[in-house]
Amino acid sequence: MPNHAETRVLPYGAQQMYDLVADVESYPQFLPWNSAARIRSRRPGPDGSEVIEADLVISFKVFRERFGSRVTLYPAQRRIDTEYLDGPFSHLHSGWAFADRPEGGCEVRFFVDFEFRNAILRRVIGVVFAEAMSRIVRAFEDRARALYGASVNAPSHRA
Repeated sequence: MPNHAETRVLPYGAQQMYDLVADVESYPQFLPWNSAARIRSRRPGPDGSEVIEADLVISFKVFRERFGSRVTLYPAQRRIDTEYLDGPFSHLHSGWAFADRPEGGCEVRFFVDFEFRNAILRRVIGVVFAEAMSRIVRAFEDRARALYGASVNAPSHRA
């Protein structure tokens, strides 16, 4: 079961980073291996949350797979949780949390835990998993730089 967690300090506000990650429809514009995104439904959830059900298409080498997920946005807490609905995984769960720092910028915490059903995909991703996760996190950082400009407070680094 591949899983990955990391914390980064970025020179952007927590709300900016929350908004960027919550914009699921834009993922194909900047996320590696994400070739399409479609929102199935969007509805209010409990406690001021918003629940989005979405399909993402992942293209990697000769593989092209669609999967459905339930993305729960918690704007007051600046937290995003994702649960697997259907597709090529046996399970998938991921989450983001964003917190402003008193000295400027924000702390971004990210984790993902998943496993493909297909043994071939499991082997392929096992070989490149660490690099794939790094590229995905970098893609969000690059997107923030493109949307919000160059760093204003401090350089990006792992906390």
